[in-house]
Amino acid sequence: MLHLCVTVPPARVTAVVDRLEATIGVAHLAHLVGASLRPPGDVVLCDVAREAADDLIEWLQEQGIDRDGAITLTVLDTVVSDAAERAEDAAPGHGTDALVWDELEAVVRDQATLTPSLLVVMAVASMIAGIGIVLDSPILIVGAMVVGPEFGPVASLSVATVQRRWAHAFGALVTLLSAVIAGAVATYLLMLVVRATGSAPDGYILSERQLTAFISQPDILAAVVAVLAGVAGMLALTENRSGTLVGVLVSVTTIPAVANIGVAAAYGEGSEMAGAAFQLSVNITGLVLAGAVTLAVQDRLTAGDRVGPEP
Repeated sequence: MLHLCVTVPPARVTAVVDRLEATIGVAHLAHLVGASLRPPGDVVLCDVAREAADDLIEWLQEQGIDRDGAITLTVLDTVVSDAAERAEDAAPGHGTDALVWDELEAVVRDQATLTPSLLVVMAVASMIAGIGIVLDSPILIVGAMVVGPEFGPVASLSVATVQRRWAHAFGALVTLLSAVIAGAVATYLLMLVVRATGSAPDGYILSERQLTAFISQPDILAAVVAVLAGVAGMLALTENRSGTLVGVLVSVTTIPAVANIGVAAAYGEGSEMAGAAFQLSVNITGLVLAGAVTLAVQDRLTAGDRVGPEP
């Protein structure tokens, strides 16, 4: 369930309380008169089944509560209450499948924010993968995938595309491109240093990399993997199950290619660099489109489960 806290101007609190009382899936309703000092108003608290949350928040926004008051949502991991169980049973559908758009947008917006730490983590992940490419070590490349932070901007692009919020999509795209550039440049500089110190092989021959040569050889199967990763990643995100393993799955299609761009540039291998860049662009396109289609289908399939006031 979700915990909903609404700060409401006194003139509109009756309508809000009535709506919450009449909504299937609401439990533990409380009304605190004059409890909010800034902005001034009443505070209304309740717990809501996920299936009921999206329509309820949309209605509150239509009433202007987000402008004149506040709407906050908190995920409840454990609720011990018969009333909560009845509310969840009464709400149609399954809570894990329910889309709460404002919650999803808030999550991906935070993950897609361009920050120095995101660029540093992306650079570190790419450099680890770059060393793995040079040493032909899949273990190092998998380790780099664990570190990669690029799923946030990719998911944000998918959400913004479905919602047609192009300003948010542009911001996520800038973050993603900045992360890719930071990773490739950092790997390039690292490889120059490694080569200068004699710690890396002098040659960079594709045929000698039996386990990692696939990174710069674009093919349809890699695009299929990117699409499947986009579907799995978006479902994990909407069902609040995202974690390290999902991030690794998405990074399979991004981190190795970013690193290979930097490595190939350092070794002067133009064809390798072009192949990795093309593979990366195809994979990112597949990730974003697959995520957007998954969201759109999920929204359509769960539309009939959304609930409003009881008849």
